[in-house]
Amino acid sequence: MSSYRSYGAGYNNNRGGGGGGYHRNNTPTPKPPANLTVKSDFYTGVNVRSDYSEQDITVFREKEGITIRGSNVPPPIMEFTDYPWPKSISAGFSRQGYDKPTPIQAQGWPIALAGRDMVGIAQTGSGKTMSYIIPAFIHIDSQLNERRDYGPMALVLAPTRELAQQIQEVVNHFQTRFGNVCVFGGASKGPQIKEITRNRPMLVIATPGRLNDFIESGIISLANISYLVLDEADRMLDMGFEPQIRKIIATITMAKRQTLMWSATWPKEVRTLAEEFLQDYIQINVGALQLHANHNITQIVEVCGDMEKKEKLFSLLTEIVKENSENKIIVFAETKRKVDDLTKQLRYSNWPAMCIHGDKSQSERDWVLKEFRSGKAPILVATDVAARGLDVEDIKYVINFDYPNSSEDYVHRIGRTGRKNKKGTAYTFFTKGNSKQANDLINVLKEANQTVNPKLLELSRFGGGPDKYRRYGSSRNGFIPKNSYNSGRGGGGNGYNNSYGNNSNGNGAGYPQKRKFDSFDAASNSNAKKPYYDSSYSSGSRFN
Repeated sequence: MSSYRSYGAGYNNNRGGGGGGYHRNNTPTPKPPANLTVKSDFYTGVNVRSDYSEQDITVFREKEGITIRGSNVPPPIMEFTDYPWPKSISAGFSRQGYDKPTPIQAQGWPIALAGRDMVGIAQTGSGKTMSYIIPAFIHIDSQLNERRDYGPMALVLAPTRELAQQIQEVVNHFQTRFGNVCVFGGASKGPQIKEITRNRPMLVIATPGRLNDFIESGIISLANISYLVLDEADRMLDMGFEPQIRKIIATITMAKRQTLMWSATWPKEVRTLAEEFLQDYIQINVGALQLHANHNITQIVEVCGDMEKKEKLFSLLTEIVKENSENKIIVFAETKRKVDDLTKQLRYSNWPAMCIHGDKSQSERDWVLKEFRSGKAPILVATDVAARGLDVEDIKYVINFDYPNSSEDYVHRIGRTGRKNKKGTAYTFFTKGNSKQANDLINVLKEANQTVNPKLLELSRFGGGPDKYRRYGSSRNGFIPKNSYNSGRGGGGNGYNNSYGNNSNGNGAGYPQKRKFDSFDAASNSNAKKPYYDSSYSSGSRFN
């Protein structure tokens, strides 16, 4: 790891420019010697509770839906008192109000503490972050002091900056004797470089792209890493990060390395990666072996046309507000443009909707999530960037305005609610254009003992085809409600113009600014309560 210090104007060798650059001190982090001692087993020979019978263990695993593959699997830690945790960790458990381990923690902790490679397959919201972070703390603190001279010892890779930041939040709930750093793209490199230099972190949490940049620039060295975690491995492969992951692992030269992979699904690509980078690993499955959703979530699927979805969304939001005006809601849409347009339309009707997607700056995303968490803006519209890593405990509803590209993403989306054994509800608008995914969705619903809409069963039998509503305009913008156009005909050409209130495209007639939607007015008749939100969230705010 090369050292940097703040400097007035660019690099000291005059290659830089402007203010706020960094002066590089060309003293790279030394490579650890080949014979450096690495401790990895913190379970064998430790005073762990050992009076559980084989029957006790079998009953516990069956009750919690834990399936194990592998040899010499240690028994679960069923209670916090079963293991002699360091005081700092026990205090952290108490501060967070944890009363007992979740199933994935109960079985994952002893495997990780024993120094074994492992694969964990568990639903979102199951407590998997703590499953690998707590053993990471013990792994780092138990090493010889001389290892601290050679750079970080533990690395957690995550697919998105939201998930990476969420992992760091979990880390910061505990008082540790070492520094940690979170590096991710979409934000300035300067502050992250300063953090690396100032803290000399022993734990690095990173997204693959930015970490590769820092490795290639000589800013950070991974030669001393002996504890590696790949979180949401399936998502990282979906996002095309496999080449970056391989490059990162190739720079980890420590001979004795423990590797843990965590995933919500177990596709062939993840299995291939596990076989290549893990040795004699143990696999844990919590819940059904096939794709499955959290059973604490009530799943409701509405089969409709694209042009009906907007009307149904406004009616649904009105019903949710009648129940409790403080309910937090996430609305998922397919594209960045649709997220932006849908947010504007909600806000024109005085709903405090805010949005996040990949094109938003890091500062704006942080601000939006802060407003959402605080309840000042209880409606969040998002692309799949919020489907993983967003841990807001009191989200009551998830609405899939658009069905995602895969049922795995569907499971992750609805997993934003029903977390930590709380109840939640997920509504999904499913169109004829999604019918090729109907069978997968039906299997997820049946596994969770949910009611299957007969119309969904019909779609699964008769297959897909173009949605009958798409003949009235482009399906890309099909969420604009009928009767919202001045002409009321849904438009010629695309049937929608990029700028509200203007028309240059056939009979589309443009979209009238700040007009109440006909569908929403119908849903908000004299018997329904008008939106409760204050005017500060209407036009004129930073999102309009």
